[in-house]
Amino acid sequence: MRNDVPTGNADSMTASIAPMRPGPAPLQRWQQSWRLLLVLAFSVLSWILTADGLAPDIHPFLKFWLFAVDPIIGVCCMVLVMFRRRYPVAVAAITTAASAVSTFASGPALLALCSLATRRRYAETLPVSVGGIAAGLAITVLYPGLDTQNDEPGSYWYTAGILVATALAIVAIGFAVGARREELWSLQQRTEIAEREQVARSAEARILERHRIAREMHDVLAHRISLVAMQAGALSYRPDLSAEQVGAIAKTIADNSRQALEELRDVLGVLRADELNATDPPEPPQPSLAALPTLVADARISGLNVTLTDSTAGEPPMKSARTAYRIVQEGLTNVGKHAPGATVWVGIEGAEGQELTVTVLDSGTTGSAAPAPVSGYGLLGLTERAELLGGTIAFGHQPEGGFRLRAILPWPASVQVS
Repeated sequence: MRNDVPTGNADSMTASIAPMRPGPAPLQRWQQSWRLLLVLAFSVLSWILTADGLAPDIHPFLKFWLFAVDPIIGVCCMVLVMFRRRYPVAVAAITTAASAVSTFASGPALLALCSLATRRRYAETLPVSVGGIAAGLAITVLYPGLDTQNDEPGSYWYTAGILVATALAIVAIGFAVGARREELWSLQQRTEIAEREQVARSAEARILERHRIAREMHDVLAHRISLVAMQAGALSYRPDLSAEQVGAIAKTIADNSRQALEELRDVLGVLRADELNATDPPEPPQPSLAALPTLVADARISGLNVTLTDSTAGEPPMKSARTAYRIVQEGLTNVGKHAPGATVWVGIEGAEGQELTVTVLDSGTTGSAAPAPVSGYGLLGLTERAELLGGTIAFGHQPEGGFRLRAILPWPASVQVS
């Protein structure tokens, strides 16, 4: 089982959440004010033109209706139109019906129709538009003399054409405003989705970096800590050691402890990357195959009988060499933890254009020390390292005893530039 980091696709996660389109944003006080003032001016102008164009012999009731009831209905529609965004269909229908008997209500009716058209729904806009045209024709019948061409042939169709053109213009303006709002909303949603994706990618990168640091800490510390544990254990079950031998082991324990702290400080330094500046020293080079003799020497000091055979021809790629070093380090660490005192054979072979093979084989435990705790993360981390490079790794107990760890890493041929 691989120790993979569960990651999600930020695109698929954000695409699976379909945002619902909210209603229009509330109008500011000045935005509401200039709209109502414009409607009021249109209504007052329509009412004045109607009163000026009435016939001299108009019925008294119609005259009373024009000068008393008509403005009251218009003022009520002015108040009602302020709620057009909350109840768009109802307000548009009521104001349109009121404009059939009140010229003062024509302004609120046009504003309500325009606001309704911003929703870009034909099933709502078309009936109200037709009703507005019918209301405009009805008001010319209610007030004789309003249309100065009533006595001429075709004047009815002329008035109807003006009303149709007006309704089409108002609806077109509403549709354009609605399309603009839709575009702005879409851009806002895209921005929010991009921000969420960036946050998701940042969180994923942080998780991957934390796992990388955890693997690196395991690689550099497990080996040192296991050596310290083995040497400290030797002091407990070897009472026959001389004072010089005890002093040498104690010095080795102190050296390994100091090196472990230094390596821990180096690894944790990446966590303070945002605090570094140009005066900070560069990071130390990563270990490669050239550091294997030192690694084997440390293992021999801890009590392991290690034989190193390096038959590589040339210098392998840095990534493969670094991974090979970590594999040998993990192998020696596991032998020191689970088979103290065992004989270990380490083999490195390969050539350019072929493969880099790393083998760590031990003879099995020969001591009686208490078993070390088993985590299993080291071998899982090695498996992931090898697979990321395009290599393979295999490990397991041998029938004749001992444990075998073998990895095959890529060593491609270098490209010759002529």
